[in-house]
Amino acid sequence: MSTNMSVSSPFIRLYVITFLFFSANPIINIVVPLRGEAEGASNTEIGIMMGAYMMTSMLFRPWAGNVVHRFGPLFVLRILLTANFVILVLYAQFGLEWYFVLRALQGITTAFFSLALQMGIVDTLPEKERSQGISLYLLAGMLPTVIGPIAALYLWDWGGMKAFASAMLIIGLAASIIGYHSPLPSRLISNDDMKPKSSMMAQLSQLWSNRAFLVCSMAMLIASAGFGAVVTFIVLYTQQSGVGNAGLYLMVQAGVIVLARFALRKKVPSEGNWHAPLVIGLLLCLTVGIQLLAMSIHYGAALMYASAVLNGFGMALLYPTLMTYLTFVLPAASRNTLIGVFIAVSDFGVVLGNMAMGPIADHWSYSLMYSVCASMLLAAAGVVYVSGRRLNRY
Repeated sequence: MSTNMSVSSPFIRLYVITFLFFSANPIINIVVPLRGEAEGASNTEIGIMMGAYMMTSMLFRPWAGNVVHRFGPLFVLRILLTANFVILVLYAQFGLEWYFVLRALQGITTAFFSLALQMGIVDTLPEKERSQGISLYLLAGMLPTVIGPIAALYLWDWGGMKAFASAMLIIGLAASIIGYHSPLPSRLISNDDMKPKSSMMAQLSQLWSNRAFLVCSMAMLIASAGFGAVVTFIVLYTQQSGVGNAGLYLMVQAGVIVLARFALRKKVPSEGNWHAPLVIGLLLCLTVGIQLLAMSIHYGAALMYASAVLNGFGMALLYPTLMTYLTFVLPAASRNTLIGVFIAVSDFGVVLGNMAMGPIADHWSYSLMYSVCASMLLAAAGVVYVSGRRLNRY
């Protein structure tokens, strides 16, 4: 009888650790904008604070890949979980002016965590199960966002910063204790083909000639920018427009991501072929979803919640589809570093959604900001359509 390693006990334990690690993020994503607005911060300032998390995560991804390869996932995980606990505790001790620094430090821990987990999964699972393992890892990371937004709003209304501080303490401590006994290997699986034969800079220079990487990264960058703008500004958008409920929107969106990643995890391609129609369809799904969000201020909450469904479905499958494809086509010797860069590009998209879209909302409107995101996604779908035939010959 064949067994599915991606749902075996050791891997389920990894998914539990992932769930705990990311449980603080949806609460912070709600509380920071609310506290910022209460203390007079502008949308641009809030966007910069929120974007600091993804900015440092993005910058440290390539280096994290090398560190994980050198010291092993288990050692790296134990160190970063301790650091994460300290950072979460400091959120309650410091004022808003320190949140940029704390978000930046939290982004660094996330860079190492995601590389340690994803590279451990990719190197351990058989090729035919890679997409399932990645999908379940992403599913575990998204589960907290199903209840996190509603919980954050409740905590803020009920106990303010005291309730927020208690939640951060409990989450950080639980993740540290359970994560210390992680079943991750102490060293990544290695062979002569996978040993880096050049410096990290030499490996990075390969990216400019790798069409598969460039197309996948462009698609992920723009999708992440739109998604980041939605998550960061949806609370303020609903408050200003009086349409819908931000907590419910984020819960629906996250719920769709969770359900789609679980139900369709075996449908994500895991054979190394390029599936242009699937990628284009997912980008168009996000395009329509974000444009519906922009229009909801005029046409009501029904469009807003339809947007949540479409955005959730598009993001649920886009990342694992592109990530799994790249694990097959990137050179084995530099795969860890280059995958780190791809994840960094995804992070940078969220940074753009926070920092670049905030000024648009300040000077014009949230509705126009979301329409700009939708237009960018439509252009990305066009690029994938044009490049698809060449990638099929890659």
